Amino acid sequence: MIYVIFAAISLTMIGLVMLFSAGVVRGAQALLTKQIIWLALSLLMGLYAAFMDLDWLRRKSWIVFGLCIIALILTLVPGIGVKVNGAQRWIGLGPLRIQPSEFAKIGLVIILAAYFSNRHREIKSFLYGFLVPSVVVGLCCGLIILQPDFGTCFLCGAVAATMMFQAGTSLRWLLPVAGLAVVAFSVLVYFDPVRIRRVTSFLDVEANANDSAYQLWQGMLAFGVGGLDGVGLGMGRQQMHFLPEAHTDFIFPVIGEELGLLVTAGIVISFLVLFASVFLRLRQAPRLYEYLLAMGAILFVTLQAIINMGVVTGSLPTKGMSLPFISYGGSNLMVTFVLLGFVINVLKSMNSPQSLRAREL
Repeated sequence: MIYVIFAAISLTMIGLVMLFSAGVVRGAQALLTKQIIWLALSLLMGLYAAFMDLDWLRRKSWIVFGLCIIALILTLVPGIGVKVNGAQRWIGLGPLRIQPSEFAKIGLVIILAAYFSNRHREIKSFLYGFLVPSVVVGLCCGLIILQPDFGTCFLCGAVAATMMFQAGTSLRWLLPVAGLAVVAFSVLVYFDPVRIRRVTSFLDVEANANDSAYQLWQGMLAFGVGGLDGVGLGMGRQQMHFLPEAHTDFIFPVIGEELGLLVTAGIVISFLVLFASVFLRLRQAPRLYEYLLAMGAILFVTLQAIINMGVVTGSLPTKGMSLPFISYGGSNLMVTFVLLGFVINVLKSMNSPQSLRAREL
């Protein structure tokens, strides 16, 4: 648990420092002030999640999930949902914008953990072990992809499928449906001009360096310029309007340019060790509910980090997705701290005398 807290603090501090550097031509002080405000709110929410009664949360799981679904629906309502760059993913609350698809991650983790713990004796059945949770996941992912947000939809589907497998859902049902989902997802991408162009650009980055792959090409140049130890903090050039979204989705290349391979490799290792340390500890979880809640939470954080770093290094097709703890953005930061709070809560409860009760079967 100490490493989880240390990793979160370290990555957040790196994020604040790099945000100030990456936002130098976008109003660094204003960006940093907003991020600090969001960080304060996120810390409060994370602390609440770390010390709340998880059994109470389990009883209220359907209410939490229902609120997330309502919020996702509201983003699609004209006059309520806010459209940015062709995507309607936000709800405007005065000067703030909330992204419900981020908070849907919390609802999805809670409802699946609560559902499978309540139905643990029927997990092997088709109806209760596969069909019902699949409908829940499909409803959430369907609303997200209507915004459209293909990346978050894929992330939610991948984490949900892993949670179902970990809970005991049979692979004879999971694998065929997962295959169909991948095919359907690919068809949607193929018939979406913007996203298929991202895929084709990813396949030949250099040929599209001045067009559709410009952002990815500039990110790759940043890593090359940075080398082993970087050009120095605040000395990078990519954030000088060369690299779009340098303070959000593509902040990792800015780190690579200014601080070099040693720091970027350290960030990658931090996320991997964060997942491994939690996963190995969760093998001793006393109940299925706690195990699934913490497993789903840590999967959302680390898998999103892997996708972000894969995209900006040219290992995956371009997709706008924040780097947890580090990228600018309030909704993702708050959700990340809440999910981490769940993990800490579970690890903390495992060290208490109550955790000695019999495991659920």
